[in-house]
Formats: sequence, structure tokens, C-alpha cells
Amino acid sequence: MVEGLFNPDRWEKAFESMDTFGEGMLMTLKVMIVGLIVALVLGVIFGVLSTTKIKALQVISRIYVEFFQNTPLVVQVFFYYNGLPIILKTLLGASRPVRLSKLLLGVCGVGLYHGAYIAEVIRTGLEAVPKGQYEAAHSQGFTSLQAMRYIVLPQTLKIIMPPLANQALNLVKNTSVLALVAGGDLMYHADNYVSNSGHLQGYIICCVLYFIICFPLATLARKLEENAKKTPQPKKKKKMEVA
Repeated sequence: MVEGLFNPDRWEKAFESMDTFGEGMLMTLKVMIVGLIVALVLGVIFGVLSTTKIKALQVISRIYVEFFQNTPLVVQVFFYYNGLPIILKTLLGASRPVRLSKLLLGVCGVGLYHGAYIAEVIRTGLEAVPKGQYEAAHSQGFTSLQAMRYIVLPQTLKIIMPPLANQALNLVKNTSVLALVAGGDLMYHADNYVSNSGHLQGYIICCVLYFIICFPLATLARKLEENAKKTPQPKKKKKMEVA
């Protein structure tokens, strides 16, 4: 089995199937981009709701975050694939289960899941802004929404960018769960190739393609973390020594 990894004929056959791997990579990129947009929108909405003074909105935000953070992504994806079509059939009065497209299935999976984690990132960033900033904005006639949009959110960007980049990286890798439900992603096509040919080259090519997507994100996250550490901190006043 191991010797086969160095077999040139197997590698030639694998490279002949690059169109299939490219198709899977394209699906992975589509799910990544749209899923990240959904996750960011949900993260901002529920992250802001969690910092409001309205208790009901805080409860709604916590329910969303706790549910998606404390249930496995695999279980969620299987529910969207097997359970949701039955629910949609009942709601829409259809004659058969209404299945989601592969793209929508993936977007729902990673978007809702990572939206919960991004909501926590946003909440942490908002709470890191001193309360005096809110008070100063209100004293200048800003409404709560204007203060959040023009004063608070811009200040949180430098705080939240490193963990957001990490979430984007994790989102890309989590798209591989779609292979379990024939999602047409990169992992699905790689697994099909290995199953049909018995050659492990498919998995190696899959890893390389994932690396091509993930390495720039990992590098970006690392640089953002380094820049955040370089942010000058306010100097503490020295206490006067009593003679």
C-alpha cells in the first residue's frame, strides 16, 4: 500500500482526474464564500443582540449561540439533509420531501454553525470597548444604533480580526463534512476517487488543495495576531512613593 504512493502510473492516473478534483474544489470555495457571508451576518446580528439591555434579545442570542456551539456540526448537517426536507414537505404541502441543493445544504451547515462562534467573537469585541465611548457618543446626540455603527464597531475591528480569520479557516476545513451527505465538495470527490481506484493519491491531492486554500488564511490570522500584540497599550501611572 505504502509502495503504491511512489508509483508513477498511479500519480499519472490521479492527475488525469484533476477535473473532478477541480469541480470539488470549486464547490468547496462556493460554500466557503457564501457560508462565510452568512456566518458574518448572523454573527454580527446575534453578537450585537447579546450586548443589548433588552433581556429578551439577550436570551434569543444565547439560545442560538449555545445550541449551535454545543451540538456537533455533523449532526446538524445530517438534520438538514434528512430531517429538514420532511419538515419543508409538511409546511409547503408538497407531495415529496423538499431537499436542499448541495450548495444551500453546505451554506446552512457551516454558516449557521460558525455564525454562533462569530457572535461570541463580536460580543467579546464589543464588551472590550470602554463604556465611556458609548456615553460620549450619546452626549453628542448619537442614537444607540449610530453609536454602534460609527463609534463602537470600528474600534472593535482590530480586536476581532484575528479570531475572525481563524473562524474563516475553520469554516473552510469544516466544509469537508459535506462528503458524508454527498455534498459534491472536494473531500467527497477525493473519497470517491480513492474508493473506485484504491489509490491513496486522491487523499494526498485533496490535502494539497485544502492547504492551498487554508494556508493564506492561516498566514493572515497569524499576522493579524502579531499586529494586535503590537498595539500600544496605555501606560499606567506610577504611584508616588511616600517618604
